[in-house]
Amino acid sequence: MNKTDLIEGMAEASGISKAAAKKALESFLGNVEKSLKKGDRVSLVGFGSFSVSKRAAREGRNPQTGKTIKIAAKKVVKFKAGSDLQKAVN
Repeated sequence: MNKTDLIEGMAEASGISKAAAKKALESFLGNVEKSLKKGDRVSLVGFGSFSVSKRAAREGRNPQTGKTIKIAAKKVVKFKAGSDLQKAVN
């Protein structure tokens, strides 16, 4: 499923136009992004939670040359599925 499919599904399920569904989805994604940028956690009970964690700098290896390279530290987004979502998938 891609973004267009999701918008169509949201519009059908809620009885709203595709334009309204697109606006709602983009608003949701924008708010999640803002919260994660601030370092906040976004929890949707039953669905799951998004959080940001820090990944430390480390050494890696270039597979073509075998040379050791430095990989910079960075922040990564994590998603942990909620219990209802886990049950629905299994």
